[in-house]
Amino acid sequence: MSVSQGSDLSHAVVVAERRDEAEDVVTLTLRRADGSALPPWLPGAHVDLVLGNGLERQYSLCGDPSDAGSWRVAVLREPDGRGGSEYVHTQLSVGTRVSVRGPRNHFELLSAERYLFIAGGIGITPILPMIAAVEASGAQWSLLYGGRSRSSMAFVDELARYGDRVVLRPQDRHGLLDLAAHLGAPRPGTRIYCCGPGGLLDAVEAHCRTAGWPEPHVERFQPKADAATGAARRFEIELSRTGRTLDVPADASILDVVRAAGVPVLYSCTEGTCGTCETDVLDGVPDHRDSVLTGAERAAGDTMMICVSRARTDRLVLDL
Repeated sequence: MSVSQGSDLSHAVVVAERRDEAEDVVTLTLRRADGSALPPWLPGAHVDLVLGNGLERQYSLCGDPSDAGSWRVAVLREPDGRGGSEYVHTQLSVGTRVSVRGPRNHFELLSAERYLFIAGGIGITPILPMIAAVEASGAQWSLLYGGRSRSSMAFVDELARYGDRVVLRPQDRHGLLDLAAHLGAPRPGTRIYCCGPGGLLDAVEAHCRTAGWPEPHVERFQPKADAATGAARRFEIELSRTGRTLDVPADASILDVVRAAGVPVLYSCTEGTCGTCETDVLDGVPDHRDSVLTGAERAAGDTMMICVSRARTDRLVLDL
């Protein structure tokens, strides 16, 4: 189900702690100024940081879900990025106030007998609370964790307590991750969770298809290279809450059209990666072009990301 459109998910917080976690990685602990509780969350959730320069960026929560008083995020500095991480690293210090939206979760930790975790670089962030939850549940698990170098890999010290269930493979010493060795042959009752650079996620998905594994659970920071396929064409949308019909031209997104019509909708990345604009589909067939939904969710066709996805039918009825 999608997040209720137009609801107020904004929270004013203050940077309570800041820590250099690894090379070019900083962790921020966020709390309300009055010390009151923040909304609850589960492993896999992320929040949107609404930054002072007008940017919004999504960061996975990597702290302890049982700590109602604080949220922790880790941010990799990317000098060639779009400016969000640079702003966090240079402008957010202890005492800085910032607005945060969420949490939301499109990377939910589902029940299983055994888990195989794979993390690349800053992709360790959503995996960290998953491991803690799985460890507490008594399920079997292992983690394959890679990065450019050991000094660039965040939370290595925290992970040390898990012993040899954590396999560290910095690329400058070991090369690319050996996915075949870590995953092995498909086993019943096992789920694969992976987060990291697009190339790693593509490789994990390809290996799972080839080896006969079920579809892995992945979270992407960037859109899939082949997310948008086929020519865009005109279609109509009906807004079920008002009965209003709007035309979506080939050169505009559903999000563009509903915003221009004054319809209040939540959105953030506009790239189909964060899930903020997820909207329920009541009739019609979506043309999914996001990097969030699983194959099963796409096949169900009852929800879509209106920032990038379009229509296979001439008309969609949306819960707006």
